[in-house]
Amino acid sequence: MSKIKVLIVDDSRLQRRILSASLSRMGYEVREAEGGAQALEICEGWPPDLVLSDWMMPGMDGLEFCRFFKAMPREGYGYFILLTSKSAKDDVAQGLEGGADDFLTKPVNGMELRARLAAGERIIQMQRELTSQTKVISDTLDQLRAVHDSLNLDLIEAKKLQQSLVREKHKKFDRASLSFTLLSAGHVGGDLVGYFPISSTEVGFFAIDVSGHGVSSALMTARLAGYLTSPSPDQNIALCYLEDGTICARPPSDVIADLNRIVLEEMETDHYFTVILALANMETGATTLCQAGHPHPLVRRKDGRIEQDGTGGLPVGLFENVDFEEFRVQLEPGDQLILSSDGITECPDVEGNMLGEDGFERMVQKLSGSSGPQLLEALVWMLSEYAVDAGFPDDVSAVLYEFLPWQ
Repeated sequence: MSKIKVLIVDDSRLQRRILSASLSRMGYEVREAEGGAQALEICEGWPPDLVLSDWMMPGMDGLEFCRFFKAMPREGYGYFILLTSKSAKDDVAQGLEGGADDFLTKPVNGMELRARLAAGERIIQMQRELTSQTKVISDTLDQLRAVHDSLNLDLIEAKKLQQSLVREKHKKFDRASLSFTLLSAGHVGGDLVGYFPISSTEVGFFAIDVSGHGVSSALMTARLAGYLTSPSPDQNIALCYLEDGTICARPPSDVIADLNRIVLEEMETDHYFTVILALANMETGATTLCQAGHPHPLVRRKDGRIEQDGTGGLPVGLFENVDFEEFRVQLEPGDQLILSSDGITECPDVEGNMLGEDGFERMVQKLSGSSGPQLLEALVWMLSEYAVDAGFPDDVSAVLYEFLPWQ
């Protein structure tokens, strides 16, 4: 450890010599100044840790020098002891207000000098340790910020990649259209929406909500996207080949049962997910759905009536050998079908009250006349208005399927 640097300031050359010799024997590194002005010059290039300064000096007195010394920029703490013959309480108060840390009465007693120096040295040492610890903390925080910034950039890229899983926000067919919205509560989320073509008259679409949030949930949605979004039966378990080589859709209940088996047997994860898978005939309006723990689909009829019904079912990835039940919805030209995540129905307001199915139905009723991406954008805007400052605690996603009238 480096020596404590002590500056002695006194207009008496004899007094300086006596103190200097004594302090040098104690192991301090010592310098001398005959007045405040000279002392300040020394402090510029050799900042002392501790100052012993006489109060009464010609020109700049010790108290004025103390004020200048305390105002100087420095890394460590500068401990200041005033040497004085003054002992009145008012004088002590004046010295403390001027920045002095301690006092020594002249003539200086050797034992008292040692004690006051030791007290000052303890303060200086504690300040050095604190500075060192602060530097370690500061360096650690800088490293954490760098790691955080790096992770943040990675998560931003991950969000872009996850958003790319929704290839199109709107898809128009001859007799139908599909629109999608996907908003993650964090950088990345566990919701997934998408579709796959089956034939010129049939299309499949789905909504998935993986349990939890963050990177692990997002990775699972990416893997599930690989099972459901391809137009090829070789890469999409919802499709198969007929004997003549044409492509057809597999029953949605079989598809979800296969996904359940895959999660339990092939994926080493504690995550599960809810899903609703739909196969729609774009000529007849017949739509077959299979629901596994996901919120009920919402149908808005052309005349404004709203229906919410389904089989409910168990989530995927919790139990073996589960049977998933299919049901059918007959859509008429002008009808709309919405598959939404529970991030909508369970969205809270500022008091924690969830929107619920009834609230969702009222929102959709207010959007009469809206269609396509505009309907979903308006729905998200109304949901934000409902949540106010509460924000979206969960991912928000939805699929809008519209069976169009004949042109």
